[in-house]
Amino acid sequence: MNDRVEAGASKQPSAEPSPWNVPNALTVLRILLVPLFLVFLLADGGNDVTLRWWALVVFLLAMFTDFVDGYLARRDNLITNFGKIADPIADKSLMAAALIGLAIIVELPWWVPVIILVRELGITVLRFFMIRIAVMPASRGGKIKTVLQTAAIGLFLLVFPLSAVVPPVVYVILLVLAWIIMTAAIVVTIVTGVDYCVQAAKLYKDAKNGGNKQRG
Repeated sequence: MNDRVEAGASKQPSAEPSPWNVPNALTVLRILLVPLFLVFLLADGGNDVTLRWWALVVFLLAMFTDFVDGYLARRDNLITNFGKIADPIADKSLMAAALIGLAIIVELPWWVPVIILVRELGITVLRFFMIRIAVMPASRGGKIKTVLQTAAIGLFLLVFPLSAVVPPVVYVILLVLAWIIMTAAIVVTIVTGVDYCVQAAKLYKDAKNGGNKQRG
């Protein structure tokens, strides 16, 4: 959001844009795509090749709406309180559905979604707790984590349906690549989680020391 005030413009805070806008509609669409994605992914125990292709298409469409709604919200200054709440819910719901779904059909071991989702839930709770002290913005590492998770999940969704039409060696290469990216995503997920905890502890300590100085 652009907080700059143009010369001659009123310095009164502008009213929040209406929540009835395209970016928020795309966010709601992304939330609605989550159960559809799971239906396609889990059908026939994940063994229906056609539905697996559709699961990949829905996942990529949902991730595309994430890019578009963020771009439109920033470009047209349509950032709303609803969007601030709904957007991360949509993102985390999609990621959780994909990770848990892949674990259910035994294409990912359960420890992968457990590590990632425990981190996501823990940091979300931490950031809510820290709101009364300071806002903790998303770090560059957090954005890298999201890109790596998206790429890894996309590859895992792609590998099975593609295995029916490519040579075995290509399947193996793609599977190894998917695991390399997923491993990188897990490492970045853990590192950024620890970094958030360190930041939160520092902010809390500074706020506590500042309060003690004022009382003194």
